[in-house]
Amino acid sequence: MVLLVPFDGSALSETALERAALFGEAFSKDVVALVVIPDDETYAQERGWADGGSFDAEGFTENLRERVENIAPEATFRVEHARDPEDEPYSSVTMNIVRTVRKVAAEVDADIVFIGSENAGRVSQPLTSVGAPVSADPQYDVHIVRHAK
Repeated sequence: MVLLVPFDGSALSETALERAALFGEAFSKDVVALVVIPDDETYAQERGWADGGSFDAEGFTENLRERVENIAPEATFRVEHARDPEDEPYSSVTMNIVRTVRKVAAEVDADIVFIGSENAGRVSQPLTSVGAPVSADPQYDVHIVRHAK
């Protein structure tokens, strides 16, 4: 069994990773922390991932790697880049991230995806949340973390 945690460094994703690590330890399951790097600098800046100037994807990734190692040292750290698929060149950055999370979930044969999201599962879903579309996939169970510690 594999537990997948999309990780962006937010308090909710940190809590999701902590819970996945506890679950993995209790049931001897592998945990994969997935960082998805957007292909859109504006998206990164809007989320506070860029320090003033341009988005440093490499520095951002290394920062998240260290944070994952501190929270869940046994977790596998994986990085993917979200890109527009050739057949949908005008899809949103959020949907490209969702596609990437789903693709990785299938590749690692995830049994549970731990998502840190204030919005996943609500009736009205914001266009910028990856939680709701990822949680809609029937290929895996979902543990939604709505409150950071």
